Amino acid sequence: SVSDEKDEILDSNIGKEPLVFQVGNHQILPAIEEALRGLDVGDNKQVVLDPHEAYGDVNPQAFKEVHLETIPEDLRYEGALLIISDEHFGDALIRVESIKEERVILDFNHPLAGKRLSFDLKVLDIS
Repeated sequence: SVSDEKDEILDSNIGKEPLVFQVGNHQILPAIEEALRGLDVGDNKQVVLDPHEAYGDVNPQAFKEVHLETIPEDLRYEGALLIISDEHFGDALIRVESIKEERVILDFNHPLAGKRLSFDLKVLDIS
C-alpha cells in the first residue's frame, strides 16, 4: 500500500491481485526497485520516498488555463480528473485545479507530485 505524509492510504492492493513486474523493465519507480533488491520471498519492507525520488516536485509550469467549453460538462468541478490519450505519450491524468467564470485551470502534474510517499512492500514470489 502507499500512504502520504498524513498516513492517508492513497492506494492499496491488499485483497487484490499483487503487482507483478520484471526488474529492470522500468515498470515501477526506480527507488522502489532498488529497495526490493536483495529481499527474499516473505520479506516485508517499508520505503519512504521524497518527491524527487517518486513523482517529482509540483511544477508550476504544468498548469494551463483553458476555456470552460473545452471540458466535458460532467467534469466541470474542482478536483475532477480527466484522461487524455496521445499516440506517442500514452494516457495522462489531468486534474481540474480551479474554475473561475468561463476559465479553467488544469494541473498536468502527476497526482502524487510533491508528496512524500510511504510504501509498504511484501515480496510474494521471485521467478
